Amino acid sequence: MNKQDFRIVFMGTPDFAVRILDELIKEAFNVVGVITAPDKPAGRGQQINESAVKKYAVEQGLTILQPTNLKDEAFIQELSDLNADLFVVVAFRMLPEVVWAMPPKGTINLHASILPNYRGAAPINWAVINGEAQTGVTTFFIEKEIDTGKVIERSYVTIGENETVGELHDRLMELGAKVSASTVQKIMEGTAIGIDQLELSQGELKNAPKIFKPTCEIDWSQPVAIVHNFVRGLSPYPAAWTTLVNEVKNEQKTFKLFKAIKTEQKVTDATILKEMKEGILFPCGDYYLLVSELQPEGKRRMTFKEFLAGNKIDEWKLG
Repeated sequence: MNKQDFRIVFMGTPDFAVRILDELIKEAFNVVGVITAPDKPAGRGQQINESAVKKYAVEQGLTILQPTNLKDEAFIQELSDLNADLFVVVAFRMLPEVVWAMPPKGTINLHASILPNYRGAAPINWAVINGEAQTGVTTFFIEKEIDTGKVIERSYVTIGENETVGELHDRLMELGAKVSASTVQKIMEGTAIGIDQLELSQGELKNAPKIFKPTCEIDWSQPVAIVHNFVRGLSPYPAAWTTLVNEVKNEQKTFKLFKAIKTEQKVTDATILKEMKEGILFPCGDYYLLVSELQPEGKRRMTFKEFLAGNKIDEWKLG
C-alpha cells in the first residue's frame, strides 16, 4: 500500500499536536480528516478561540470535525464516512470504544513519556518534578484503559539538570513528530509490532496525574534539590508559586518562580531572602535556591533585576 491509498484521521488540540500533524503532512501521508476541540470563547472579550490544530488544518485545507460529544451518532457517521485505515491521536480527549475501534489498522496515540511509566495527563511535568535523568516518547495502540495499550516505538532523551518543562516539551514535540511518522510508516507497511506494557514494566510504576494550582505551592522546608525540580517542572506553566510578605508595606503577595538553580550555600535563616549578583536567594530546607526570573502577583514575568529595581529585598520574607 502506498501513502496516498493509506487514509489517516488525526485527532489533537494543542501546539504539541500540531507539530506531529505537520510532520505527517510533510511526509506526504494522506490525512483525510482532522478531529479537534470545538471553538470556545476566551479572554476578557470572550472572542471565539480556535484550537492550534484547527488553525493549522484550515491553513492546509484539511477536512475538520469538531464534535462536542464523541458518541453523537451524526459525528460517528461523519467519521465512518472518512473511511480511514488508521486514527492518530495526540493530546486529545479520551475516546469511546466506538471511535478507537473503528479503523481496521487501529488507533495509535503518542504519549510524552517512556510507557508504562508516567501514564496520565502531565507526563512531562512529573518527569522533571521527580528529578528523572531521562524521559522520552512512546507510540502505542489505544485500548480500553487509558495509556495501557501495546507499545509500538519508544525513544529516549536526557533531561538537562536545569532544563524546564517548557524546554523539554519543545524537544519532545520534535522527537514525537519523527517517532509518530515512523510508527505510521510501519503500520502502513505491516511491520509494526505491539509489545504488551506488562513485558516492559520494571519495578513500581510512576504516574502523571493532572496538576492543579493549589498543588503548585512551593514547600520551602524541602531540600533545595527537590524545590529546584519542582520549580523547573512547572515552568512556564502552570508555574510554581509562593507567598511573600512585605512587613514594611504591610502586604502579602503571591509570586510565581520560573528560572532557578541550586546553590551549595547553607541556609542561615529560614525566612530571609538575599540579593546576589546572579539572582535572589530563597531559603530551602538545607541550601539556598537562586532565582533569576519571577512574576509578582498582578505583574508580568520579569528578571530579578527588574523586580529589584522597584523593590528592596530586605523588606520581603517568606510567608
